[in-house]
Amino acid sequence: MIKRVDTLSKRIVFCWKVGVKMDDRKNMDWFLKYLRSERHYSEDTVQAYQNDLTEFLKFLNETSKDHTSLIKIDSLDVESYLTGLYDKKYARNSIAQKVSALRSFYSFLIKNEVIKNNPFEYVHLKNQNRRLPRFFYPTEMQALFSAAKKGERKLAFRNSAILEVFYSTGIRVSEGVTIQLKDIDLENQLILVTGKGRKQRYLPFGKPAKQAVENYLKESREPLMTKYHQKHDYLFINHFGKPLTSRGIEYILDGIIKQSSLTTNIHPHMLRHTFATEMLNNGADMRSVQELLGHSSLSTTQIYTHVTKSHLMNDYQKYFPRNNQSLKPKK
Repeated sequence: MIKRVDTLSKRIVFCWKVGVKMDDRKNMDWFLKYLRSERHYSEDTVQAYQNDLTEFLKFLNETSKDHTSLIKIDSLDVESYLTGLYDKKYARNSIAQKVSALRSFYSFLIKNEVIKNNPFEYVHLKNQNRRLPRFFYPTEMQALFSAAKKGERKLAFRNSAILEVFYSTGIRVSEGVTIQLKDIDLENQLILVTGKGRKQRYLPFGKPAKQAVENYLKESREPLMTKYHQKHDYLFINHFGKPLTSRGIEYILDGIIKQSSLTTNIHPHMLRHTFATEMLNNGADMRSVQELLGHSSLSTTQIYTHVTKSHLMNDYQKYFPRNNQSLKPKK
């Protein structure tokens, strides 16, 4: 694909690369196959991509007379499409989901040398007031990890395992309390969780979480189960060996915060917020984060696109030229 400027309308037009004959349907199928086979996205996620692409193609067919193909769009087509979504009162998150899907589609075509420019690369959505989720900074997480190790030995092992697993996987409390021994694969560092709508997904976890769980199973769970003659397969238990409830998890995390030096109130969901925030701040693809969190819609994941203050400051220090210029007067 080449980029040219239409001298009459002064707009950028994105055209086919010479010699490419693949139609929109084949391009879409190619992209969706890539999502399934190489990115291993769920069928629900792939269907969401397909819906967004189909909707955009339908818009082009209804509004554009000159170039209705997905790879023959121009900047005014993009602007017109977004304006239509705003006029239809779509929520900002829903629009962001559609833009993300289209941006990924065109990035795929660029990667495979079908086109050279991504018409959605520099799309900026209108600001919308919204309440951002609260999350922990790395130094705050370290304070929590230290606090979890305090107290009675057996319970300290359990508390550390709970904190590590929730932090490193971003699972919901309702998912954490239903994990059974058969669901956790320590060798391959994977957990099978059952989310909303009884949809299951595998989640990876790191070495710190693996070590914490191994210590907990040996030093805490096994002795407590034996002491209180309990026989069940739930991973996390209370001090009587019974399965932990959601309220029990909240109570444990409340205890950890009281043992730490932090002054903020802790809620289990803040660990989920922290997981998502750190993944995105460190370059993770939003669709991947959506899969890990078990969100059925990308719009739900969009709220995590904020960045920490320290991340903003680091970017400012690194990329703003004048910030690094000396203000000393010349002699």
